[in-house]
Parts: sequence; C-alpha cells; structure tokens
Amino acid sequence: MKQSIKSALAISAGMVAVVGAVLTPVGVGAVSSTSNTTVTAQIQPVITISSGPTVNISITPNGTGLASSNSDTVLVSTNRSTGYTLNLKDADATTSLGASITAHTGTVASPTALTTNNTWGFRVDDATAYTGFTAGPTTAETNVAALTSTKWAGITAAGANIKTTSSPGANNSTTVWYAAKVDTTIADGNYSDVVTYTATTN
Repeated sequence: MKQSIKSALAISAGMVAVVGAVLTPVGVGAVSSTSNTTVTAQIQPVITISSGPTVNISITPNGTGLASSNSDTVLVSTNRSTGYTLNLKDADATTSLGASITAHTGTVASPTALTTNNTWGFRVDDATAYTGFTAGPTTAETNVAALTSTKWAGITAAGANIKTTSSPGANNSTTVWYAAKVDTTIADGNYSDVVTYTATTN
C-alpha cells in the first residue's frame, strides 16, 4: 500500500509540474501590418488670353488707292502640357470695316497680296507652315501702293486657326497684323470692326 501511495503521489506531483509549465507566460515580440495610400494632386488645365484693345490703321488715300498696316499683340498663358491653338474670327456676321471696306479674298490656307482697293485683311508671321502665311518679318507700313511682299487673309465669321503650340507657357506672344487699302471713293472717318481671338487647350 505504501508503495502504491508513493506512486500516486509521484504521479500527482508530475501532473502539477506539467500544469505549471502551461501557465508560465511566454514573451512575444512586436508585430506590425502596413498599408500604402497613393496621394495624387490633380492639376486642372487653365488658359488665359489678352489682346488689343484697339488697332489703328491710318491711311491718307489717293485716287489709285494706298495701303497701311499695324499690329496687335495677343498673349496666351496656359499650363496645358500639349499647348494651345489660337483662333481668329469676326465677332459677328459682318466682316467689313464699317459698311464700305470689305474683307480681303485671301484665306489662311491660301493668303494673297493685298492689292485690291477698299479691302482689309490680316496676317501672322508663320515659320512653322501651320498656315499659308510666310515667315515674314512683317513691319508696319503707311500709305504704300500695295502690300505685295506679304500675304494676307480676310476675316471670316466662321474663323480660322492661326497658331498652335505643343507645350505650356506664360505670356506666349503672337503678333497679328492688320492692313487696309482704300482709295478716295471712301469718305473720311473711322471704319471699324471687332475681331475675336479664342485660345483653346490642345
């Protein structure tokens, strides 16, 4: 019996030891988890344009007609990575200066010399061949017989693109020239028309 009791006690002691091992705290290292977030600044395209406000062309005509020219400066600023396109049109359906000086028959694609009396037109110096205008340079002229060394287009109500760019820029400048040729059948006074420039991001 004693032997049996001792054995039982030994077994009990062993069980206690096992239980003690299970309950002993075990040290645990730090754990972590990660997550990524992409932050995106969405920069929207912007564009601004300014011009004029007036271009004055002074002509003292004679019987056979004389021509003068002067220029306007158009400034465009845009952050558009692909640049902008500049369009020029008449502000309304009437393309004459006053009611007497009609639009030149040349076009942006096929401009011609300004030689016809009582007409007016415009041009830009274009070295890119985007239009039919030559590279120039154009200079202001006063009371000359005709404008034959440069090519001109007539303003239209539908409009035409006169320049395009391929990158952003601030105060990108375009010089637009205007000219008229008149004779003495046109009474003295001011003959005006309003043109509209539109810059559109590409």
